[in-house]
Amino acid sequence: MDASLLTTTTFPTAGREDWLKLARKAIGEADFDAALVSSTDDGIRIEPLSDRRADPAHLVRANVERPWQVIQRIDDPDPARANAQARQDLEGGATGLSIVFEGAPNAFGYGLPATPEALAAALDGISFADTHVRIDVHPSSRSSVDWLMEELSSRRTNPARLRLAFGIDPAAVFAGTGRLRMSIEALQASMPQSLAHFFALGVPGVLVEADGRVYHNAGATEAQELGAVLATAAAHLRMFQEARQPLVYAAPHVGFALAADQDQFLTIAKFRALRKLWLRLQEVCRIEPSPASIHAETSYRMMTHKDPETNILRTTIACFAAAAGGADSVSILPYTIAHGLPDGFARRIARNTQLVLADESHVGFVADPMAGSGSVEALTDALCQSAWLEFQAIEAEGGILESLAAGKLQARVGTAAAKRRASVAEGKRPIVGTTLYPMAKERQVSLLHAERRPAPTDGAVFCEPLPPHRLDQFAEPAR
Repeated sequence: MDASLLTTTTFPTAGREDWLKLARKAIGEADFDAALVSSTDDGIRIEPLSDRRADPAHLVRANVERPWQVIQRIDDPDPARANAQARQDLEGGATGLSIVFEGAPNAFGYGLPATPEALAAALDGISFADTHVRIDVHPSSRSSVDWLMEELSSRRTNPARLRLAFGIDPAAVFAGTGRLRMSIEALQASMPQSLAHFFALGVPGVLVEADGRVYHNAGATEAQELGAVLATAAAHLRMFQEARQPLVYAAPHVGFALAADQDQFLTIAKFRALRKLWLRLQEVCRIEPSPASIHAETSYRMMTHKDPETNILRTTIACFAAAAGGADSVSILPYTIAHGLPDGFARRIARNTQLVLADESHVGFVADPMAGSGSVEALTDALCQSAWLEFQAIEAEGGILESLAAGKLQARVGTAAAKRRASVAEGKRPIVGTTLYPMAKERQVSLLHAERRPAPTDGAVFCEPLPPHRLDQFAEPAR
């Protein structure tokens, strides 16, 4: 072959209309929208072809010089066993731990006992200097901060040199458990004092969190999850203001948590949309914007009981999407979590999935790899618009806590969840291993022995809870 042909040969420029002609020819008499256009649960139209964004704004995680934090959940009710798991995870390559206490909305029936003794035992021998530690949102979040600070004090560790996340989100606790230990008025009055106390400690990292996982796992759409998260962040900013803390200094201490599921491009767009929404909210508050600190956890609602090994594929896609979407830290639910408390092997698979994606596939090497992609950019913008409308609806209802107390947000989430579950039951959303290609005989699953603990029922104010549900629970048995 004459190599000069590569420099002299030209090809005709193909435009959108040229593609449409070929597409219509390929589908014949079929309806174009029915054959090639899809939509999200929010009704967002997904075109089969989109123009590349000419001048995209890059939406990147806080530290683009290194991969995301590889977080392992510490949720074993046995503190000694939890400590052994934590040591093994860190030795095996994890860079952070998420302490999940019992009664937490995302504990799924297990969790470390909510006592300072259990926390100290679980963290015994763990180096805080080399480990990112986050406390997962739970009813005793305020107390657990004191427990963690006491542990740091006993080790003579300077918290100002650490990277911590305290996971305080009363709205997520209220939504997930259906109760608060004090009235909304008392909470709003006491939180500013607590925040002022945290500021006095000089602790870097996330003080309060806007957690979307509880809404996602209850069946919320992507826009509903983002809208709830944004409303929670706005409530946090108001409390900082009540604590007389300048918002420009307080905003970097607001963190976020989102669920990542197997819909790869929608998950990427959701994480990118949150970054844009947070910048917009800060702009409305007239403060210098700071980047969002986002923790991702793979979706519980997508996990299946049958053929659980298929969950490894789901969580791999979800982790990839969260990382590509700019998550700062990621936690993968072990593939046997639908059966019970995962054992060491399932935990190792969860950990190694992240390590392969980060260290071998180098997924985090390119910052915001979807920037400029016409379809993802369009999906990101559409999610921003839908989420902002949900945010405005929640604000019009008095804010996130008042909306939950009145059951209004739950009603919208319930409607979306019912529609999705109906599509699963009718076979419109096949689930691999459950309704599609089911196994003739299920294999036995190895688990750790642990009793599921009933959720606490005490409280001062109550609302309709949003408990987590898996989609496979609503699937018709495969034939």
